[in-house]
Amino acid sequence: MKTRLIIAAALAGWSVHASAQDFNGPSVGVQAGWNRTDVRLPAGGKELPGVDQSKDAFVGGAFLAYDYEVAPRIVLGAQAEFNVAASDDFGVAGSAGALRVDPRYAFDLTARAGYLVTPKTLIYVRGGYSNTRVRTTTSTNSTRISSSDNRDGWMVGGGAERMITDHVSARLEYRYADLGEGSNKFDRHQVLVGAAYRF
Repeated sequence: MKTRLIIAAALAGWSVHASAQDFNGPSVGVQAGWNRTDVRLPAGGKELPGVDQSKDAFVGGAFLAYDYEVAPRIVLGAQAEFNVAASDDFGVAGSAGALRVDPRYAFDLTARAGYLVTPKTLIYVRGGYSNTRVRTTTSTNSTRISSSDNRDGWMVGGGAERMITDHVSARLEYRYADLGEGSNKFDRHQVLVGAAYRF
């Protein structure tokens, strides 16, 4: 009888420990979803029109992350990710010229803080650095000029993540990024569904 009680206590302790480790350590994952870019750029002189447009697109990417349960139910983490949106370029044309804007890809470095509402379900907020590589093409009087620039900014968001097997979790997340400078507006909204493998 005593042996059975010891074994039962050990199994219970192992189970609690295993649950506590669900959101600890490194992970790698993929994500995809909806991307909306809102851009307002001033006119480039008399020949080039300004831009004031929004564009919806599909976006997908991958991420590397690390989480640590710093206190009971409190999880802190960091994440690096790379995303590419499909068919998200846009532009305007005027009487003497045209302007085309093409966001090529995005790279984000963020931290998150979460609360375990159950041992396997985490709700969290996220924030950090965001970068988008943008190609701009101007056409005036049969002359075409293209340039690529990095737009740096900040990103905030939040979501929920749940363990669905011992090593695989699924998440749903919304985030907003501000990549504008000065009078320029360059905002990004995303709703992403992701899956991660936890080592």
